[in-house]
Amino acid sequence: MIPALAAGLCDDAAVFPPGNAPLALAVRAYGGRRRVWYAGLVGPLVLPAAALSRLAPLIPEGEAPLPLSVTFPDGPSMIPAALATAALLPVEVRSVEVAVPQGTGPGAFMDDLDAALEDAPDLDVYVEVPRDGRRLRVIEAITGRHRAKFRTGGVRADLHPGEAELAESLAAAVAAGLPFKATAGLHHAVRNTDARTGFEQHGFLNLLLAADALLHGRSETHVRDLLAERDHDTVADLVADLQDAQVRAARAAFTSFGTCSVTDPLDELTALGLVSAPDHAAPDHAADRPATDPTHGAP
Repeated sequence: MIPALAAGLCDDAAVFPPGNAPLALAVRAYGGRRRVWYAGLVGPLVLPAAALSRLAPLIPEGEAPLPLSVTFPDGPSMIPAALATAALLPVEVRSVEVAVPQGTGPGAFMDDLDAALEDAPDLDVYVEVPRDGRRLRVIEAITGRHRAKFRTGGVRADLHPGEAELAESLAAAVAAGLPFKATAGLHHAVRNTDARTGFEQHGFLNLLLAADALLHGRSETHVRDLLAERDHDTVADLVADLQDAQVRAARAAFTSFGTCSVTDPLDELTALGLVSAPDHAAPDHAADRPATDPTHGAP
C-alpha cells in the first residue's frame, strides 16, 4: 500500500541520464509496473517530444493508454506538432514540461506557451524555471493552470543549487500558489554528498518538508535548514509526524520528481519506515538498472 505522502511521487524518467534506458525497455518496464504492488508510487512516463514518433510499435495492443509527461527543452514551439502526433497514439498526455529558451523574457515566453497550448486546455503545464537572472521573474510570470519545474542537480557541481537558492525559489512558488515538480539530482530521500562525484545532492523528503514548512509560514532560514538536514532518522521522523492534512497540502504543492529508477526511492522510503511492502513482495530492480555508468543527468 502506497501512502498519500508517496502516491504518484516518482515520475518515471528512465530514458534520461543516468538511467539512459532504451525507449523500448522503458515502455515495457513501465507496463510491468502497472501490475506490481507499488504501482501507486509511479506517475507518468517522462519522454522527450522527439520520442513520440517511435512509440507506436512499442505499446502492446490492448494495453491501457500509456500516461506521459512530454518534455520540450527548446521551448514551446514544437508543442502543437507533438500533441498532434500523440493524438494518434494509445497514450494519455497528462502534462508537458517546457523550458524557457535562453534570452527569452518571461512575458514573451508565456505568450508563446499560451498560444502553443490553445487547443489543449486540460493539460498540466510545467514551466522549467531557469537558474539565471530571470529565475524569480519567471516564477512571478507563471499564472493560471501553469506550474513550476525546478532543476535540483545535473552533471556538474554547479548545476546543483544550494540551499539558499532552492529555498528562495520554493518560497516564491508557494507564495504564488504554484504547484511544482523537481528533476535532476534527487537520487536519494535525504540530503547527501555523492560518494563518487562529491556533488551535494538534495533529498526528495527534504523538499517535501520544505513545502510543508512554507505552507505554514516558516521562514526561508528555516527552510534552508530543512533542505540541509542530513540525518536520516530526523528527516524520517519529521515526515512521519506530518498530519494527514499536512501531507495532502504538501503533496499538492510538491507534486512529483523525475527519477530514472523508481525502485531506488521505493527502497529508501521502505528502509525509513515510511512505506510498507506486502509480505513476500519485492521490486523488480533489474527493470531500473542504469544502461550506462551514472552521470547524474535528468530530463
